[in-house]
Amino acid sequence: MTYVLLLIGFVLLIKGADFFVDGSSNIARLLRVPPILIGLTIVAFGTSSPEATVSIIAALEGTAGVAVGNVVGSNIFNITLVVGVAAILYPLKVESENVKKEIPFTLLASIALFIVMSDVALQGFGSNMITRADGFIFLLFLSIFLYYVIEHGLKSRKETMNEPAAAVSGSWGKNILITLLGLAAIIFGGDLVVDNGTAIAYSLGMSETLVGLTIIAIGTSLPELVTSITAALKKESEIALGNIIGSNIFNILFVLGVSSAISPLAVDGKVLIDVVFMIALTLVLLVFARTGYRIGKREGWVLAAFYVIYLVYIIVRN
Repeated sequence: MTYVLLLIGFVLLIKGADFFVDGSSNIARLLRVPPILIGLTIVAFGTSSPEATVSIIAALEGTAGVAVGNVVGSNIFNITLVVGVAAILYPLKVESENVKKEIPFTLLASIALFIVMSDVALQGFGSNMITRADGFIFLLFLSIFLYYVIEHGLKSRKETMNEPAAAVSGSWGKNILITLLGLAAIIFGGDLVVDNGTAIAYSLGMSETLVGLTIIAIGTSLPELVTSITAALKKESEIALGNIIGSNIFNILFVLGVSSAISPLAVDGKVLIDVVFMIALTLVLLVFARTGYRIGKREGWVLAAFYVIYLVYIIVRN
């Protein structure tokens, strides 16, 4: 039965992502805003829902390691395998604005997480604690990011109001319904995959730490993976890339912000190494994005290879 539920979860993820990408891209056209902005906000927030659910529940239950490890592991998976596979399937177009502001903002959020976790700024490598105050600072940074995205979206909309409207399939109501149904299927399907995949992993003798770093982190990132792959196949590269950039920002600033605001999160010193790896990978993504403003198949294979190397490392380490 566990294997059947796992299969049902994958089906829901794939079909849900298909609906979600179609609905959200049509909403972008109806709003007359660039698809990248929808990817950075609606799609990113939606696909980050599993990480938010897992980490907030973990914070409430006092299991800080799961909350922090889930976010860091998911971000690494997003940068490497999700962007990598999407780029292999269809080269991802990178708007210059993404390179100038959005990707560096992701890098800034990652560095802020490292400083907060290590307490470099105030105490040296002391308590390794993400406090409630840190959580509220993360949420403040998120509000600044959202203000920038919305302001940019309104400006883009104003500039294109006199241009002919792009052809859109379906009405406002139909596209909102399709988007919501797709998101619901993604979240429910992701939950089935995580729960049943974890049960199978335990039955095969995997340790709790290894399950957290692999099955849970990968499982909660499946919505990003399936959504970005679906967007790439539909040649909606701006949604594919915007989804990852936005999701990583939401994971750090919203997921950890809310989780630590609920309950301060104690951090295992080992995770600092993973955060450094996450920062390095974000820099690699920034460099790739500046190369002709596209992430092609070659860069995609390199990113995917980085995830394999990281996976081997954490298996050996644990």
